Amino acid sequence: MADKITSPEQLKSLAAKAKADIDLREGRKERQVTVHMGTCGIAAGARGVVAAFMTELAAAGVQDVSLHQSGCAGLCEEEPMATVTMPDGTLYRYGLLDDGKVKVIVEEHLVGGHPVDAYLIQKS
Repeated sequence: MADKITSPEQLKSLAAKAKADIDLREGRKERQVTVHMGTCGIAAGARGVVAAFMTELAAAGVQDVSLHQSGCAGLCEEEPMATVTMPDGTLYRYGLLDDGKVKVIVEEHLVGGHPVDAYLIQKS
């Protein structure tokens, strides 16, 4: 059961978090993260990867990234996977993701600007 809201400050905080979650998933920002959610991706844990990206992007205060979902990318053996699209159109495909890898990708690639070679499937 959720905690009761007992003050206007708690309500404002909850509303701000909900707005941030919506802003993350709407529109296209300078950089995008797309989690591939075909049947194989979902079975491999893509829903958890979406949640991990939401959590880690918010925790890092990243605001120039939007988070999206797509269908199958055709690399079932690499699921769950995500594609990071940079402003110049460069794509970075990360595979076999889990919460820990998502945290590293957010910290090193999306905040630090350095792709995480160890998790890359391909760069194009």
